[in-house]
Amino acid sequence: MNAQDVAAYLQSHPEFFEEHAELLAAVQLTSPHSHRAVSLQERQMEILREKNKGLELRLADLVRHGHDNDRTQQRMHAWQLRLLAEADSHALPYAVQDGLQQVFDVPAVALRLWDVAEQYVHMEVAQGASEDLRIFAEGLRAPYCGSNGGFEAAGLLERDDITSLAMVTLRVPVRAGDAEAGADVRGAAFGLLVLGSPDPRRFHEGMGTAYLSQIGEVAGAALHRLRD
Repeated sequence: MNAQDVAAYLQSHPEFFEEHAELLAAVQLTSPHSHRAVSLQERQMEILREKNKGLELRLADLVRHGHDNDRTQQRMHAWQLRLLAEADSHALPYAVQDGLQQVFDVPAVALRLWDVAEQYVHMEVAQGASEDLRIFAEGLRAPYCGSNGGFEAAGLLERDDITSLAMVTLRVPVRAGDAEAGADVRGAAFGLLVLGSPDPRRFHEGMGTAYLSQIGEVAGAALHRLRD
């Protein structure tokens, strides 16, 4: 018999240790912790304690993530309320931009809009969007998170120490009927939101972008009135 045969036999005959209970104390194993000989029962207890410790760590991690998500959701709610309460269309872009920086504690935030109505073209956020920037925003199908690889959009932040970026395209809101029809229902791009940090780990590849997508949708819906 080989080791697999022995393991299979014991799994198929759990009564073996009931009939030979003395083996539980007689069989000696080496503990990886104390490097001393311990009984099979003691080693089993050590394994169970290790498993419990691993489960406790996983549970603590889940609780921490839950608290982080709750805090982010509360901040999102506060930011959305600020946008809803802003009646002045001229002040709305700055409520979007400054609100994100304050509520989410982002070191640098910049916003650029194009194709706005005539009464808004003089605003700073409606100037300086090159054709390349517009093409880039139109082609951005999902929020970008990662290192600052010399993107033109990073220059909007007007800081030389930005090492990581998050960029979100603002699009014309899609009507409910169009969304139900399926296919590609993305609205036309009319803005770009840029968030930056000197911390290279603040925005990184592989991080979740669900909240960033929501931020883009909310900001796009709020700022769409500047196109009317």
